Amino acid sequence: MPVQTALTALTPAERAARGKDARARASRSSHGVFAPGGDRPDPLEVIGRQSEQRVPELVPIRYGRMLESPFRFYRGAAAIMAEDLGPAPDTGLTVQLCGDAHLLNFRLLASPERHLVFDINDFDETYPGPFEWDVKRLATSFAIAGRANGFPVREQDDIVRTCVRAYRRRMREFAGMRALDIWYAQDDADRMRDLQASSMSREARRRTAQATEKARARTGLQAYEKLTRLTAEGRRIAADPPLIVPLRELVAGSGEEMKTLQAVLEGYVGTLSSERRHLLRQYRLVDMARKVVGVGSVGTRCWIVLLLGRDDDDPLLLQAKEAGESVLAAQTDGELFDNEGRRVVTGQRLIQTTSDIFLGWTHTVGLDGRDRDFYVRQLRDWKGIMRPETMDPALMRLAAGLCGGSLARAHARSGDPVAIAAYLGGGDRFDRALAEFAQGYADQNERDFQALGEAARAGRVEAKGL
Repeated sequence: MPVQTALTALTPAERAARGKDARARASRSSHGVFAPGGDRPDPLEVIGRQSEQRVPELVPIRYGRMLESPFRFYRGAAAIMAEDLGPAPDTGLTVQLCGDAHLLNFRLLASPERHLVFDINDFDETYPGPFEWDVKRLATSFAIAGRANGFPVREQDDIVRTCVRAYRRRMREFAGMRALDIWYAQDDADRMRDLQASSMSREARRRTAQATEKARARTGLQAYEKLTRLTAEGRRIAADPPLIVPLRELVAGSGEEMKTLQAVLEGYVGTLSSERRHLLRQYRLVDMARKVVGVGSVGTRCWIVLLLGRDDDDPLLLQAKEAGESVLAAQTDGELFDNEGRRVVTGQRLIQTTSDIFLGWTHTVGLDGRDRDFYVRQLRDWKGIMRPETMDPALMRLAAGLCGGSLARAHARSGDPVAIAAYLGGGDRFDRALAEFAQGYADQNERDFQALGEAARAGRVEAKGL
């Protein structure tokens, strides 16, 4: 399934006609229906298959985090939702999907020019597919977050419609823009504040400014001070088991794992552009540690890599994260990649307006003899994450609009905004359908959450809280 059709061979009118024709494949109202059949895969089997590929001692932590709340469960259940979306009729209007477009995967990030931008931040599941799959996952995340905050259904639906309406209207804007203007478009933090000022209360403006300053403070130097300590051998990564375990404690007395991880880095360097390889050569490898990462990725192999430049005050922290097959791969006939890390990096560069300068990929064979792919990036660089549990309905509506508009920008870069805008139309039929879908899928998410809880209580799975 190609990301793009040969758009240059079609006129704008033909592209719009293609979008309207897609309504015959999947009407806009049809997206409001979520009716799982009797052959729906067991959700515990779906996440169990993922767990088989992960570090065994970390899997209970994953289950423990998913059992904290239905919202946390949803964050770790991208594979379950992919199984649910795949069999349903789709538009055939393909974009490069984020693949896991829940609201916490939209953040304030640093551009290489040191500007704050609002963008998607997680691409582990990125893959070509129908644009509506991302919209449905994002919309449902807001419905679940609204439920967690005790908002009435009317407020939840209004928040979801705000998100989808922002996506639809922004896509309509992109449909009338030049290709280069779409590519250069970004959601700069200052621009967003100006655009939203008229609809924000004084308290919302204060909290937005606070979040922006906090994001600017979340630098690599802050992470360095937090994650390392001074030892007799110099700066080393501090242990915080089982969340952070230095390599020296995992394989005491053995140099084989260090050789393997050095090979990971050597392969990675070759995927960088020449000027960035030159920059990276100014650093030396000092230490590594295994790190437990976000809910959906707990148990995948993830390493913190500490490098130092001129001295201890010149650090660089990289994260090498295992990349497996996207949960969407089995649901589409998309391109096959020779390296899943390259898939992640390619998708990220296509979707994000500005990507980490150290973003790259590599491949290695682990001590268990299995081939493993990784992607590498800086551990932290000006990241600001939303806190939906602290939001009132007005602030969550604001966040929903920002996320919906940002997702439209990402999709317009890789897909056909003219066709998608024509499919969506100028009315709110798609908005209302997605609000209905979000409620139906939020109900299913709660049933799946309860099923995992019952399995944990019965001892069929082990869950550990940290």
